[in-house]
Amino acid sequence: MLGLVSFLTDLSSEMIFSVFSIFLTVILGASAALLGLIEGMADFAASSLDYVAGFISDRTGKRKTLTIIGYAFSTLAKTIIALQTTLFAAASFRVIERLGKSFRGAPRDAWISSMAPHKDAGFSFGVHKAMDKSGAILGPIGAYFILARLGETASTFKILFLVALVPAALAVLVLFFIVDEPAPPTQRESIVKAYKTLGPDFKHYVFTAGLFSFAYFSFGFLLLKAYSVGFAIRHVTLLYALYNVSFVLAAPLLGKLGDHVGRRKIIALEYILYLLMCVGFIFASAKWHVVVLFLIFGVFYAIDESQSKAYITDMEKTKKGTAIGAYSFFTGIVYLPASLIAGALWKIGPSYAFGFAAIISAAAFVLFISYRTNSSTKT
Repeated sequence: MLGLVSFLTDLSSEMIFSVFSIFLTVILGASAALLGLIEGMADFAASSLDYVAGFISDRTGKRKTLTIIGYAFSTLAKTIIALQTTLFAAASFRVIERLGKSFRGAPRDAWISSMAPHKDAGFSFGVHKAMDKSGAILGPIGAYFILARLGETASTFKILFLVALVPAALAVLVLFFIVDEPAPPTQRESIVKAYKTLGPDFKHYVFTAGLFSFAYFSFGFLLLKAYSVGFAIRHVTLLYALYNVSFVLAAPLLGKLGDHVGRRKIIALEYILYLLMCVGFIFASAKWHVVVLFLIFGVFYAIDESQSKAYITDMEKTKKGTAIGAYSFFTGIVYLPASLIAGALWKIGPSYAFGFAAIISAAAFVLFISYRTNSSTKT
């Protein structure tokens, strides 16, 4: 049921996200620097409430209530852009929608972890994310057909945004039919103390992931790269769908592999894939190059979105919501300066942005593999 909720939400969100960077820059006339600023603010918003929401979910055990609030916020944001297609409305939509994601993420992932046997945690997160991204396959395809049928005009984008609002509202409705089994509340302690009690293995991983986050640039820049290579706007939406197909196929398989060979190996693979992708985009000059790189990006993101959460629940078995929330919050803080750096480097030349990201991801890989974990967290 939670997978169905994520499916409907991503069907809605990715119908919009697949064209958002093009809509903002081509239709509304925003610059790449402004896109970087908006995307950075959105990515910071996407992590700004994770720690608080995760802490509250552990403290109260009311994971369903917090999850509903988060999904409702995202639906509200889509109402804004469906009614007003201005720069301010677009920026407001992007930030508010991500605030909803931030508020629901940690409670929902802790909820999933509590349902799944430990030996199948990676597979469970992988399956949920595969269902989530299945909606992200159909969303861009839906956007493609709307644009192909009605034309790439401002009025067509408005229709697209109205259509995307329907599955978002249905997702919130489905949540009310999920039977809730509240988690037992944790002991009363401050939000600061809760973080201090998390283990050293987790804190090192957060530090490494924080460094790696400086290599992050908005997916919108990858879509702009595809557009610059020669893809039409409607074909860019299909590239977005292709990336999500790669994600859906990879997530359960990598989750199952991580359950067997250990998740540290899978996390290390994540850094290597991102490094290869960045180097590839520096030299990409043909459409088939971009297609291959989008497939690689899908595999990378399958690890980043699902296996990182499973790895965290390996290390922190009692305060899962707090740990997942802290991880998302601290990595999210870095996303704003990372996006601003990417936007500034992109203005000089896209290769500079990709080169910087490649260097940072290589440094994060070395830092990650050089750390010796406790024996209980080597999975």
